[in-house]
Amino acid sequence: MATATMLLLSCSIALADSANDSFNMGFEQHKTGDLLNAVHSYSQAISKDSTFAMAYQMRGIAWQQLKKYSEAINDYSTMITVGEPSFQVVGYYNRGVVKNTIGDFAGAIPDFSQAIELNQKMGFAFFHRGIAKSKTGDIEGRMEDFRRAARLGDSNALQWLNTYYPNWRVPPAPPPAPQEQTAPQPASISKPTVSAT
Repeated sequence: MATATMLLLSCSIALADSANDSFNMGFEQHKTGDLLNAVHSYSQAISKDSTFAMAYQMRGIAWQQLKKYSEAINDYSTMITVGEPSFQVVGYYNRGVVKNTIGDFAGAIPDFSQAIELNQKMGFAFFHRGIAKSKTGDIEGRMEDFRRAARLGDSNALQWLNTYYPNWRVPPAPPPAPQEQTAPQPASISKPTVSAT
């Protein structure tokens, strides 16, 4: 029994190492711009460990760079499913960016919203959600998201607001207070004056 346990443990360690080796090879290929071979190496890592969230992330990025958007979306979706929250936030954000790229702005908004829910300090998610909102006609939502992004340090949002809305830091004026309605006063009836002629 102990021998079988040691054999299983050795196999799982070797499997994990080989998945890491494939991932590392893919990462090196990716860094040099060899995207197709990087995709192949990441795929090998995933075939050895189907829950390797970082391999899905990097393969998704490579697919995105190759303009294979549906493949990138599939990898980001799997990354969201198998990854921990830190991977999920990146998966939602990256999937939203791809959806913006292909013009699926209505589909991108919920992805950016999920990323923001997981990390409320993600300024660039606010910025990209603002772009999607703008493209769907929600101009007020765009402004709110751009302001939040700029306050969180997103340089794109800051530059855009400073260019097109230089007074964006000034809080909007509060709506006018409702006028107090007073009941109309009855007209006073004056007595006719009689003239003595």
